[in-house]
Amino acid sequence: MFTDFKITEGRPLTVQVKEYLKQWITKGKGRVDQKLPSTRELSTMLNISRNTLVAVYTELEEEGYIYTVRSKGTFVSKVGIASVPSWHVDWQQHLSPVAVAATDLDLMKRDLRGEKGMINFASIAPDEKLFDLANVKRAFLDRMAIEGEILLNYGYAKGYKPLIEYLTGYMETKGVDMDGKDILITNGFTEAYDIILSSLNVKEKHILCENPTHHTAIKISRLQGYDITGIGMEQDGIDIGEMERALTENSFGLAFLTPSYHNPTGIVMSAEKRVEVLRLLAKHQIPLIEDGFNEELRYSGSHMAPLAAFGGDGNSVIYLGSFSKILFPGIRIGWIAADRELIDALVSVKRARNIHTSTLDQAVLYQYFHNGNFEKYLKRAKSEYKHKHELAVECCRKYIPHKRLTGTGGLHLFLELQDGIRSRDVLRDCYEQGVVFSAGDVFYTDGQGEGTLRIGFSRVSDEDLVHGIQVIGKAVQRRMEENGC
Repeated sequence: MFTDFKITEGRPLTVQVKEYLKQWITKGKGRVDQKLPSTRELSTMLNISRNTLVAVYTELEEEGYIYTVRSKGTFVSKVGIASVPSWHVDWQQHLSPVAVAATDLDLMKRDLRGEKGMINFASIAPDEKLFDLANVKRAFLDRMAIEGEILLNYGYAKGYKPLIEYLTGYMETKGVDMDGKDILITNGFTEAYDIILSSLNVKEKHILCENPTHHTAIKISRLQGYDITGIGMEQDGIDIGEMERALTENSFGLAFLTPSYHNPTGIVMSAEKRVEVLRLLAKHQIPLIEDGFNEELRYSGSHMAPLAAFGGDGNSVIYLGSFSKILFPGIRIGWIAADRELIDALVSVKRARNIHTSTLDQAVLYQYFHNGNFEKYLKRAKSEYKHKHELAVECCRKYIPHKRLTGTGGLHLFLELQDGIRSRDVLRDCYEQGVVFSAGDVFYTDGQGEGTLRIGFSRVSDEDLVHGIQVIGKAVQRRMEENGC
């Protein structure tokens, strides 16, 4: 009896013994009314202090797992678990079309994933080595000292008021007219985009976007029942001529665009094209969802205001923001900046789904900003990422034969290989040598892009970056030789 009990270092022993005995009882190893060893006997069996076991028995009796009979000992209580006939469900037959589609579109389940020890260019998450832990801890302690009891209770669906006020000012510094607009805090971009698509009643469930585009946006759009038409990209952004033809030939309910450091191409839309995009959408009366992806990670050139700023005092642009690619993606804080009446409705949808985004996370992030840490962190991060960006560009140009290379900022580059070279073939070759990247076809709306790939450099050391790109380049060259290129 109790021979399988193992002590885990670093956890209170009382908690471990209590959990073990609870499971022993609830799994039926201890029969109802079965006598337990005395605390003295069990102390010898487990080689732990008798005082620990006295405390455990007392707590288990208070919780109804055991009972004591004076002068007779301690016994197992009836804990409400009975043996009944069981049956098994084939849950695959009960999955909804949405669940089936989500599984099919889940890259984490069907694509080659980087294993520990590999050079991983598939990630575009920030480098955790740059995280400003000391100031995050200070922000946590500062905010907890001010209103800790409030932060640990329920919050508001709309979000933490001080953070909303900060983000309102933040949007205004980007040039966005926030008069008549408001902000809803979300669990990152993913929830923000999903809430919007599920909340809007548009005449056509048809979205116009860039091609390629953010895979998560493709996935959510399709799960919400939207058709997608992707418009090709030029060096300075979306192809305006192709966009104009699509708008003339098709009916769209929404547009989704990422004008700055576009995912996956890294292209920044020119100011002239931003004006033309908004002119065309206004002409056809199509609301725009703008993804403010990586706007802060500009390494050269002048500031480019978001489309929401070009829209002036209009309310047709819904802006989605997030700090996940700059600051602490584990906190999962994003926001929607849009017309006040729309935000009011989205708040109700948010409340119905998950009540609110973690108030504690929001408050810590706000305090981090309030303490003046963000600008210092951003300056340091941009310096490091600029170096990696320049090194990645240099290595791609030197080692990987390609037709086109894009990406002037952000955390990734996008390559189009020579005709006939499939990036998934190259990926399989590189995987065997411990290098992984993102095949570009997953970002396309129409099955194209088999000769493209995305290289994320943010979490890769300089040494691995050079070596990994050399591995990719050699794999591309071998495929070209096989194809007679």
